[in-house]
Amino acid sequence: MNADIEKRDFFKDPFSETELKKIIKMTGRSPSRLLRKRDKMYKELDLENNKKTDAQIIKLMIKYPGLILRPIVITKNKAFVGKIDVKSLK
Repeated sequence: MNADIEKRDFFKDPFSETELKKIIKMTGRSPSRLLRKRDKMYKELDLENNKKTDAQIIKLMIKYPGLILRPIVITKNKAFVGKIDVKSLK
């Protein structure tokens, strides 16, 4: 499979709230399903027990990008986050 790949370090070049909302929508998942549970902020904020709204979760992801599950692969109209089955990208 040939593809042009553009890499982005979202720690150095963070997502805007609009970008992140668009990516989340493209995954078809809720923001809470895109949280990286092994990140230290996940534990510090006690996100396992401290229920947040989608909007609150997105704001936390912007403030603490380590909370965002990675990698993120964006194709024309879909986004895949976390462990990716390469066959699903075709």
